[in-house]
Amino acid sequence: MAEVAMRAGVSVTTVSHVLNDVPGKRIRPATRARVRKAAAELGYVINGVARSLRTRRSHTLALVGDAVALTPHAVKIVLGAHEAAAALGWLLLHTDTGDDPNVELAQIQALQQRQVDGFLYTRLWAHQVTIPAALDGLPTVLVDATSTDPTISSVVPDDFGGGQTATRELVSHGHRRIAFINNAEDIPASHLRLAGYRSVLEEAGIIYRNDHVIAAFPDAKGGREAARTLLDLADPPTAIFCFSDRMTMGVYQAAHEFGLRIPDDLSIIGYDDQDPIPEGLFPGLTTVALPHYEMGAWGVHTLIRQIENPHEVTPTQVSIPCPIVRRGSIAAPPTK
Repeated sequence: MAEVAMRAGVSVTTVSHVLNDVPGKRIRPATRARVRKAAAELGYVINGVARSLRTRRSHTLALVGDAVALTPHAVKIVLGAHEAAAALGWLLLHTDTGDDPNVELAQIQALQQRQVDGFLYTRLWAHQVTIPAALDGLPTVLVDATSTDPTISSVVPDDFGGGQTATRELVSHGHRRIAFINNAEDIPASHLRLAGYRSVLEEAGIIYRNDHVIAAFPDAKGGREAARTLLDLADPPTAIFCFSDRMTMGVYQAAHEFGLRIPDDLSIIGYDDQDPIPEGLFPGLTTVALPHYEMGAWGVHTLIRQIENPHEVTPTQVSIPCPIVRRGSIAAPPTK
């Protein structure tokens, strides 16, 4: 640091203030630029270990997840968190537990030994979770998960609103016979999207029909088998809302088997906006996007505020809207 100060023609204190981004110091932009240029020329970087010992803060966060990084659309949680942390000058470490409590405990302890300042705890499908005892008393924010503990901030997608958005899109095109192929798994998203679907039918004056709602395994095969059942009805639906984009692949196949054109004879809307499915189908699939990137970024911003102002931040539980992404799979119902 003394060598940087000598090359830049300033004091060691000024170098420290500039390279540590100490707030409130009146240092001219030209001086800051000269210090950074001298540091770059000398290959000097701040000793992060020494700084963390002095400040008791490593400016490092950890994201602990259960296969989030292995799920194509959910991996955007990691991307959103990484980019938000980098923009604020923080480092994000990510580890995957494989949904194994023993692995999770070992990883959390290893991260604590590395003086991580706070944790993002993530789960798929917005499950309600019990925070691991190893995180008790540590700054923690839940991403795509909830807790009964009101002192823990959390963020999830607004799946009820997303179900409404998907169904309203079909109603706005004039559809009255709207089916819903739901996920047979007992997860919060299944119940919330179904509730959103039913609420829009009610507001539109459309009678809810049990035979227009089928629960299936959330993949192409499940979607195909459910669509066959729906399209074989005496008065089949003119539009189908699918729990996931993966299910819509099977619905497209079933429509082809029945000689139906999309969207002329049958309109379809999916959910997730999971690459590469929506653009890979023909016509392109209109779908509701999960805000995974936004949830990851929200988690980082909230966690850093909690770390830096522990007595001033009020815990909050947030649900982020799920926007519609329009492509070519929806049209007015056939007139025949």
